[in-house]
Amino acid sequence: MKFSADPKIIFRDPIHFLAFGFGAGLSPRAPGTCGTLVAVPLIMFIGSFGFVAHAIAAAVLCVSGVYICGASAKRLRVHDHPGIVWDEIAGFAITMLFVPLTLTSLLIGFVLFRFFDIVKPWPIREADHSLTGGLGIMLDDVIAGVFAGLILYALNRWL
Repeated sequence: MKFSADPKIIFRDPIHFLAFGFGAGLSPRAPGTCGTLVAVPLIMFIGSFGFVAHAIAAAVLCVSGVYICGASAKRLRVHDHPGIVWDEIAGFAITMLFVPLTLTSLLIGFVLFRFFDIVKPWPIREADHSLTGGLGIMLDDVIAGVFAGLILYALNRWL
């Protein structure tokens, strides 16, 4: 089932604007991937201030995302509209938290995060299907970010 969103509504409403990743979620193809692409320069900028700033930003993205994604979904009357990509931004922030931000780590982290977000192995799938509201929208991407981040950390440490 295809869900569309009126760009005029998305760009006029601050909650939708954030939830849709500053407009990236309006992409007709792969809005989640586009949302993750928005996260790359954001995480590079935040990461330049060090680990503590990155950790605080990841926490803020996750906590605020519960409200932002939930409010946007409620206003759109669709549980998890594909255009809501704030959760991808937060998940990618988690993925990149414990590794140096290099071109290689960003690329591998991007691929790993998108893999887990798309394939949704257990328990990601369980979180995606069993929870509603903003927490339900956010939690599967948070878990995907943790899984991708753990693998990225191991690769960074042992390769």
